[in-house]
Formats: sequence, C-alpha cells, structure tokens
Amino acid sequence: MTALVVDDRRGGTGSGGLLHHGLTKTGGLVVAFVVLLAAVLLSLLAGTEWFAPRDVYLAAADFTGSDTDRVIRYLRLPRTATGLMAGAALGMAGALMQGVTRNALADPGILGVNAGAAVAVVAAIGVFGVTSLTGYVWFAMGGALIATVVVYLVGALGRGGATPVKLALAGAALSAMLGSVTSAATLLDLSTLNEFRFWVVGSLTLATGPIVGQAVPFVAIGIVLALVLGRSLNQLALGEELATTLGTRVNLVRVLAGLAIMLLAGTATAMAGPIGFVGLAVPHVARAIVGADYRWILPYSIVLAPTLLLLADVVGRLVVRPDELQVGIITALVGAPLFIALVRRQRLAEL
Repeated sequence: MTALVVDDRRGGTGSGGLLHHGLTKTGGLVVAFVVLLAAVLLSLLAGTEWFAPRDVYLAAADFTGSDTDRVIRYLRLPRTATGLMAGAALGMAGALMQGVTRNALADPGILGVNAGAAVAVVAAIGVFGVTSLTGYVWFAMGGALIATVVVYLVGALGRGGATPVKLALAGAALSAMLGSVTSAATLLDLSTLNEFRFWVVGSLTLATGPIVGQAVPFVAIGIVLALVLGRSLNQLALGEELATTLGTRVNLVRVLAGLAIMLLAGTATAMAGPIGFVGLAVPHVARAIVGADYRWILPYSIVLAPTLLLLADVVGRLVVRPDELQVGIITALVGAPLFIALVRRQRLAEL
C-alpha cells in the first residue's frame, strides 16, 4: 500500500501515462506489436530494389536460387532479424539502466557500456586478430561488463553513493576516455581501422543468419532477467532505503540488472555496432504510454525499440538511394535533439 501511494504521487504504477488500466495497456501492447509486424514487412520489402510480399513468401517457402530469392534470404532476412534482436536488446538495456540508476538520461551509450564494448572489439581485432562476429560477441560482452562495473564504482565514490548525476558523469568520462583509446588504436593500425570502421557506425548488415542464431540465447536470457526484475525496479524507484524496507534486496537487484545489461548491450553492440539513443528514447516513449510501472515499461520496450530501429534502417536505405545511410547515423540524428530536450527538462533528471 505504501509503495502504491508513494508511486502514484510520482506518477507511478497507476498513473502518469496515456493508458491507465491493465486492459487498455494490454490493448496498446497488441497495437504496438501489430506496428512492429508492419515494420518487419517493410524492412523485408524496401530498399534499392522493392519486392512484393509474394516474393518474400516464395523466397522462404519455395527457394529457387534466383537473385530475388538470394537477396531476400541472405540479405533482407538476416538484416531484419538483426534489427529485431538488437532493437529489443537495446530497448530493454536502456529501461533497465534507467530503472536501476534512477536516471532518466541513462542508456548503454551515455553510461559508457557501448564504449566499453567498442574498445574490447578493437582489442579483439588489433591484438587477437579476431575478424568474425562470433568472436566479437564475447569481447563485447566482457567490455560492456567491465565498463558497467567501473562506472558504478566510480559513481559510488564519495558522499551520497551512486547518485544519478554522479553515474552520468562517470559514464560520460569513461566514454570519452575509451573513445580516445579506440581512436588511437585504430589510427595506429590501418588493418584494424579498415575492419573497425565498418562496424563502428552501427549497421544492421553486419550479422549473418548463423550469427543471429548464435545471439538468440544471450538476448533471451537478458530479456527474461529484465522482466523478472520489473517489480523490484518499481520498489527501487522509491529510494534505496524504502526499497530495502519493502523487502527488496537492492544489491542483488543491481547485480542481476548488471548481468542483464551486459548480455543485452554487449550482444547488440557485437551484432550491429554501437547504436546510440535507442535505449534512451524508447523507455521514455513507453513511460509516456503506460506510466512509471516497469512491469509495463519493459514489455513495451521489447516491442517499440525494434520498431524504431527497423524504421530508421528503412529510412537510411531510401533517403540516399542507391547508396545507404547506416542506421546508427539515423538514430543519432533523431536521438540527439531528444537528448537535449530531456536534459532541459530538469524534472526528468531523477526517476
């Protein structure tokens, strides 16, 4: 009862969004899923060459080896699957980071997780000679984990512990430092630069079908972990002391959230490069729809984030035809103004 009273006053579990009741929130989730299916279909059809839905069906059900079948099966399908996987992972990772740090500006890019994964991939390429995404994923997750731990430890130093502002500053500082290391390493080694520059801009064309299949267990475990933590994140939003009083094991929640973030952000970065702002923007959109209840924010983020990523990818294919803009560039163009708007809204600085 105490939790609900306090949470409602903050625009919490029962209010604060466009939808207020469980039935309407479920209906909204169904609508969002239908929109995601439309984005998937558009991703399969749109590009330098447009295909009809029948072409997609025949490529899947009656593969003949024609150019159309090959393009759909070996290019469009893996690209769309990468968008689904990476989008869901980034959306969930962003929602988790905002919940566990109580920081509205948190996402894997801003808090240094993507930078940690990126510098680990550079080390994999330049030091260990890894050239496949199968190898990238382990380095990326290790780099993401180390960056998460370092940001938390640095942010927890001093009076007041790991406050949202200190975590954001620690993440920004670590991102800047790791970005410098990444730039220096790639500039000093031309072969590493050639391998890295295609990955670093963020693209859905990097992963093949087998790689997408290998990423499924990592993303699935991360998503399940995140969904399990929804109720605990609601209690943590009330403050550490009150959450402890309500029975939440705060340290355990943070460890499990860190593990989920490592799996989700690390795998997404390994598959598609360091794509920014998806993890920042999508949880805010979900929060605007369903309020501050993480039991709803997390499921909505799974659906909304891949929708945004797939539509951004389609836009990138169409605006400079016959060339393409990588999806990481499109999300940055859309996300940067949103980030500035969030910073200007001081009341969102702490959840």
